[in-house]
Amino acid sequence: MAGRRRRGRPIDAWLVIDKPEGITSTQVVGRVKWITDAAKVGHGGTLDPMATGILPIAMGEATKTVPYIMDARKAYSFTVRFGAATDTDDAEGEVIATSAERPSDDAIEGALPRFIGLIMQRPPRYAAVKIQGERAYDLARRGEDVVLEPRPILVEKLKFVRRVDDDHAEFEMISGKGAYVRSLARDLGEALGCFAHVSTLRRTSVGPFGLAQAISLEALDALVQEETLPQVLVSVATALAGIPAFAVTEPQALRLRSGQSVRVAPRLVGEEAQDGVTLKVTQAGELVAIARLDGAELSPVRVFNLKGAMGARA
Repeated sequence: MAGRRRRGRPIDAWLVIDKPEGITSTQVVGRVKWITDAAKVGHGGTLDPMATGILPIAMGEATKTVPYIMDARKAYSFTVRFGAATDTDDAEGEVIATSAERPSDDAIEGALPRFIGLIMQRPPRYAAVKIQGERAYDLARRGEDVVLEPRPILVEKLKFVRRVDDDHAEFEMISGKGAYVRSLARDLGEALGCFAHVSTLRRTSVGPFGLAQAISLEALDALVQEETLPQVLVSVATALAGIPAFAVTEPQALRLRSGQSVRVAPRLVGEEAQDGVTLKVTQAGELVAIARLDGAELSPVRVFNLKGAMGARA
């Protein structure tokens, strides 16, 4: 009889990786899985191969909270190269148009307001967006015409930091889900009449995760070798920082974990007690579930069984 397949270590936590340039987010997940031997690993938001910075890695039960990180605000620091458009809207693509025009600092400042707030943005041709079940970048690499419709995105902040030289300028941006820095650079170049693309890109935060928590893949390897991995693991509940918490009794926690609803007194929930509100449910400080409140009924949406290293405390 064939031996049972080895499943890996049970680790329930988030790990914040400072992604290096030149590898994909999927490759980072593979490296983390190999280094830590974690049973289940995923990431909380793709970074382009040329980009560096914050790539939250979900392990074990933390993978259940990935949608909340995908929806979180993200901050970037990036450099725009004026005078050339590329087919990928970044420095890795082929130049498809050039211009001798270069915008003044005042022109740059004057153009930024139109890219702040709720705006319509067309994703790059080489994007992870799906078209009839296929990724846009796969279609583009095959030479097929890729037409992506503009969609609403939120740019909370866009700041012109400094002019590096005639051809380059540095910016900072905070945006919501689905925003592309590459698209913003492309559209800014078009607005300034000079063409543009992203030449460097670094993500500095994703929701509650920032550079202060981030470690390199090399540092991760060293920590595992030293058996000090728990020092850098982040609680599963950190991803749910923006969700109101509600404590339940042990019997209620057992019912929720078994997929059953429980009755609660809405007054105990407080100001958040509105039909349809999502709550982070805890019991004795331990994360139990993500649940929805409907009247006096609290129904589980996601339940947690935190047994692995880290993550058990909310």
